Amino acid sequence: MGPLVVCLAICATITLSTWLASVFTREYSWVDRIWSIAPVVYVWVFAASAGFDARLVLMSVLVTLWGIRLTFNFARKGGYRPGGEDYRWAVLRGRMSRRQFALFNLLFISIYQNALILAFCLPALTVFEADGTPLDGWDLVLAIVFLAFLAGEATADRQQWLFHRWKAREVAAGRAPEPRFLQSGLFRVSRHPNFFFEQAQWWVFYGFAVAATGVWLHWTIAGAVLLTALFIGSTRFTESITRSRYPEYDAYRARTSAIVPWFPRSPPPLRAAP
Repeated sequence: MGPLVVCLAICATITLSTWLASVFTREYSWVDRIWSIAPVVYVWVFAASAGFDARLVLMSVLVTLWGIRLTFNFARKGGYRPGGEDYRWAVLRGRMSRRQFALFNLLFISIYQNALILAFCLPALTVFEADGTPLDGWDLVLAIVFLAFLAGEATADRQQWLFHRWKAREVAAGRAPEPRFLQSGLFRVSRHPNFFFEQAQWWVFYGFAVAATGVWLHWTIAGAVLLTALFIGSTRFTESITRSRYPEYDAYRARTSAIVPWFPRSPPPLRAAP
């Protein structure tokens, strides 16, 4: 069997398993729990099928580092513990009927998200089909940029982790935390820097397909495009929840870039009373 067929079989197995797990446990973050693991498996399947081609091994090592970091961050937040469900699913269940959410769980959470995970790994298929074109300087540049984005996401997640630990200590001590949400560090220049760096890594990953072929546009760019679209929707949903909890979040939104890190905007000048 070719590596794509193997990956499709693995994807189908994971999809069925995560859906069944969600039905029996009534927890809906099972795809989240394999999000950092499945891509490592997929990319190494392509590398092994190509006889451990140098470019595919480099791509696999980078994705493995990505997976280790993301798995660690998810684990320390309690994502693998029973009850470690993403808080947004509970909010969404409250907005849907039981039947609607059951369909959403099957079609979007289980099927679509698992298909997406495989899709953003498929630049490895383009590289596989390029049949062992040698590494060059562009691969080095791409690897360095990927690692820089990986470090950026690790930094953003650490800042968020430390903030929430501080916030929990303040609440436990009977004090009202101020500020109530993170606005410093990387979160001063982006409301979701971790989202930015996560997407950016997979766009760089697609860059290896360009380096292998010398052609800018391949159908396997679809994975990065769809991942970005997912993050756009996720950002809007997440912020709708945050705005309902923190009225002051609108002022933060007004001065801070949504995703791409950028200089904070100055607040509008106060108008004199008539």
